Amino acid sequence: MDVALPIGKTSHDFFRRARARLTLNVPAALDDHAAPATRGDLDLDPSLWERAGVKATRPAAVLIPVVDRPEPTVLLTLRTELPSHPGQIAFPGGKIDPHDRTPADAALREAGEEIGLAPALIEPIGYLDLYLTFSGYRILPTVARLRPDYQLVLCEAEVADAFEVPLSFLMDAQNHALHSRDWKGIERKYYAMPFGERYIWGVTAGILRNLYERIYQG
Repeated sequence: MDVALPIGKTSHDFFRRARARLTLNVPAALDDHAAPATRGDLDLDPSLWERAGVKATRPAAVLIPVVDRPEPTVLLTLRTELPSHPGQIAFPGGKIDPHDRTPADAALREAGEEIGLAPALIEPIGYLDLYLTFSGYRILPTVARLRPDYQLVLCEAEVADAFEVPLSFLMDAQNHALHSRDWKGIERKYYAMPFGERYIWGVTAGILRNLYERIYQG
């Protein structure tokens, strides 16, 4: 059953649900490619993975910073015009390095490098489902509580902007538009969540959809 997060719901409601439904247990599929992993760029039509001839093999982690305001928000970034996902809206994150103790540690490290978030202000709560991408990554999203008194220092080489979007907007299924596009002769379906001048789509929207399903469905 689809439900929306009504405007006026407090951050306490979200974090209570998140702590009850998520854990920091790392899924085996992050490193074991034979283990089940059902979410990703083609999870709306899993048969397309074979037809597309692509494989996701590189472990990565992203941070979903939910800002602990009376009406919570999600902190997102706008990528610079780099070769990797140029100009797209994304979560802070990147590949998991060998010295990262956990995927959550990798996500916090990347958030510090990209936008200057202080780890002391971030409370990791739990992981969403592993998300496989056409670009070859196996992304493990870390949902976290972010104190509202944070300050940002953007890495200008990677991040053009950072901004907040109301969680109530992102968790409203009516704002989850389903689009499609051609990719090398294959029709890909994907979620998009336009918010004003911000066009949230692809991997970021897919992960936000998974957040909605994990926290507010069932």
